[in-house]
Amino acid sequence: MTAGEHNHTRRQHGFTLIELVVTISIIAILAAVALPRYITLQTQARSAKAQALYGGVRSAAALAKAMAIATNTTASGAATIQMESANVTLINGYPTADLAGIATALQISNTTDAVNITSGGAGAGATLSIDVNGGTAPSCRVTYQAPAAGNGSPVVNVDTTGC
Repeated sequence: MTAGEHNHTRRQHGFTLIELVVTISIIAILAAVALPRYITLQTQARSAKAQALYGGVRSAAALAKAMAIATNTTASGAATIQMESANVTLINGYPTADLAGIATALQISNTTDAVNITSGGAGAGATLSIDVNGGTAPSCRVTYQAPAAGNGSPVVNVDTTGC
């Protein structure tokens, strides 16, 4: 075999420049399509989390009220009940707007649930805010306001405009 014949039968390994450019272009187009969908998905997830927290806060308040009625705990003023072996402080028959009240009844924490809890105090009419991490505070928030009077109910609101 001569030197010219040997070079002619040798195979090349690897990709051509054109193949690499086409592959990279296809990956770039896929990334350009997927990125906006991913961002929208994150927004939807934060909004769903705020809605779930809203439902959880309402349920925790109702369960605490039911436990207070079942245990014949005073309907007005301050009191304490046990829920899931945890002490929950009450004001006017519903959980207080602090970590010892509604946050304990809801079993939520800043560290494990990716939220930021801000309490306005434990008194009647006080407000607790739960901001979903990643959202724009105060527009991705659930608020709980303890009842101001003995025959009142708590006020629970959700805002998902900034999630």
